[in-house]
Amino acid sequence: MFTSIIASFLLSFFLLFIFRKLAKNIGLVDKPSTCKQHIGEIPVIGGLAVFTAIYLSSQIFASEYFSEGVYLNIGWILVFIGMLDDKYDISYKFRLLAQVVLSFGVITYSDLSLDSLGGIAGDTFLELPMWASYSISVLAIIGAINAFNMVDGIDGLLGGLASVSFAALAIMFWLNGDTSIAMNCVMFIAALIPYILLNLGIPLGQRFKVFMGDAGSMLIGFTVVWFLIRASQNDHIDAIRPVAALWFIALPLMDMTTIMVRRIRKGQSPCKPDREHLHHICQRVGLSSRMTLVFICALASLFAGIGVMGELYDVSENMMFIAFLVLFAVYFSVISHIFRITAKIRALLGKSPLFEEVA
Repeated sequence: MFTSIIASFLLSFFLLFIFRKLAKNIGLVDKPSTCKQHIGEIPVIGGLAVFTAIYLSSQIFASEYFSEGVYLNIGWILVFIGMLDDKYDISYKFRLLAQVVLSFGVITYSDLSLDSLGGIAGDTFLELPMWASYSISVLAIIGAINAFNMVDGIDGLLGGLASVSFAALAIMFWLNGDTSIAMNCVMFIAALIPYILLNLGIPLGQRFKVFMGDAGSMLIGFTVVWFLIRASQNDHIDAIRPVAALWFIALPLMDMTTIMVRRIRKGQSPCKPDREHLHHICQRVGLSSRMTLVFICALASLFAGIGVMGELYDVSENMMFIAFLVLFAVYFSVISHIFRITAKIRALLGKSPLFEEVA
């Protein structure tokens, strides 16, 4: 069991070095632009390396859930589409269409869908009719894929937020007695760690820096929602109630929704890239890249922790759902008025480098 975790880590570390050389030879690199303010051309092979490590480990050690044909097949397709996007910058409409088709494939061939929303409405247990189950499941899968895709904006953030979600899931699976699937979640964290280290330049410096790319961010979003549905639906494992899933991916979900609403309000496409995500805002108010990483991951850990505690202490699903809606309303309001808030803080505390807005 633990051997598969160690193997995932070592394979991921080894494959990152192998694939980064291949990426440079075929031009699979990320170049600086107005939205990408890094130095030099960075190999975009994190997703391919992580998934290949997971695939090989699952085949060698027969990991119960990672060995499932549907997960692996969908995973490879997402990685391939993501790599095409990383190299050729394909249309977001094509990516979205592919995600819709793949979501229906997951529902059809793995019998994995949101059939119940639990007790979020109070005493009424919300069982979904088939048409609603399919519709909400597709939206959930696409939403998770794009939520994690959108947070991949600074070094270490995607891997950090994914690790928070997988850790929360692993805890709940373990406490529920589902040790095998809990280890699968830990396997993914183990495969992510080498990427996070190289992405941050630890310990080899910027020379060996790599990016996850759309291949990795889409794969991570898909894997997280795959486990969330398995964990929360009665037909599968039932390790958590459906409302807990919102808390486990609270920050990526709220960031995506907030930024899309703000774009629509401006008359822009909700898929148009910009620099108004939470990590951009943190840097614009004066936090360094590392401080932003620590702050956002700590916040995500707090929200996931609330989800875990809500499950452990059996807090009403209705109360947990209302609390999440309140949290989202506060988050949306704060982000929408962040610079006005920081201006008032500067006025109260005096001008400080910590809160000094940068271009």
